[in-house]
Amino acid sequence: MLVKKIILLSFIALMTVPVMAQRNERGADREKLEAARVAFITNRLSLTPDQAEKFWPLYNQYNDKRMAMMKKNHEINKSAEEGSLSDAKASELMAERFKVQEDMLKLEKSFMEEVTSAISPSQAFKLSIANRDFTRQLYQMQQRRGGRQN
Repeated sequence: MLVKKIILLSFIALMTVPVMAQRNERGADREKLEAARVAFITNRLSLTPDQAEKFWPLYNQYNDKRMAMMKKNHEINKSAEEGSLSDAKASELMAERFKVQEDMLKLEKSFMEEVTSAISPSQAFKLSIANRDFTRQLYQMQQRRGGRQN
């Protein structure tokens, strides 16, 4: 229980500090963002210290692969914006994009099978919801901060 309180207090403290404040402190901001994500997900999934120790390396490995695939998808989409796009090229790009999306689904399935060795299936199921909630909360914080600056 004490661990949860410490994590929650850490999360609250981190969220009061502007996460995306200075562009020249991008590395520090990324670290703060990741620390906030860890605290948020750990709290939301009610991970025990033992579970967290097993879960986070698996999640980080999965997330790195997922981010690389998302970057690949972004590059595919960006290549369509460069100049004119023939029907043949569009078909090729769609096939590439679907392949990346299929690979992402395979990765997620594999991750879910693997991660249930560290956390319960119900916690694994709640993970995507927790991720979405964290992202939504960040977005809302940026909107509120942006509204005050205008």
